[in-house]
Amino acid sequence: MKHLSYKTISANNGTVNKEWVVIDATDKVLGRLCSQIANIIRGKNKTNYTPHVDCGDNVIVINAEKIRLTGKKMTDKVYIRHTGHPGGQRFATPREVLAKDGRRVVEYAVKGMLPKGRLGRRLYTNLYVYEGPNHPHAAQSPKTVELSY
Repeated sequence: MKHLSYKTISANNGTVNKEWVVIDATDKVLGRLCSQIANIIRGKNKTNYTPHVDCGDNVIVINAEKIRLTGKKMTDKVYIRHTGHPGGQRFATPREVLAKDGRRVVEYAVKGMLPKGRLGRRLYTNLYVYEGPNHPHAAQSPKTVELSY
């Protein structure tokens, strides 16, 4: 019997090829953009995707304060957090979060789309979000990617 001409490739930390990618968030819809960012960070767009390995790319998001939310989500959506003290539940709308820090809305959305646990926390460190069009990662020579949805 002949051997198969193909083999299943299982990536590990030594064989992973990580790249740097720049994504412009100007006038992009939050959920659609962040789901594609999460796929790139996870590595699902690569042929050697392995579920238990960090095989995705490093993603730089610029112009995060210019993100769009559809419908009335800018005022009706609520982010809930808790301080840890009795009566410490705090509420904020995306408009309030964007006014305080323009990066947080994108970071919250991508973090929620990554796996929970050790791998998800490790993958989250591959996300770099900036409010303006400039970023300090020019030395990594990132390539610009235009996402379509």
